[in-house]
Amino acid sequence: MNFSGEELILMMLYNPGTRLGLIQELRLMQCYLLPDETALHELSDGVIEKLKLMTDADFAEVEFPFD
Repeated sequence: MNFSGEELILMMLYNPGTRLGLIQELRLMQCYLLPDETALHELSDGVIEKLKLMTDADFAEVEFPFD
């Protein structure tokens, strides 16, 4: 799965260490977004959709910036 630089940074910021945990953290973060923060909502929606298509093994191979 290909992630953009913005997506990788978002994932790095909210990553608790597991794919399902990251999905949960991103959904929780979305609850706190203001109505005008549509770009961040759309970005996180896209990441969540990509994460749902991955396996845990695929997720373990993702290289995050600054790792």
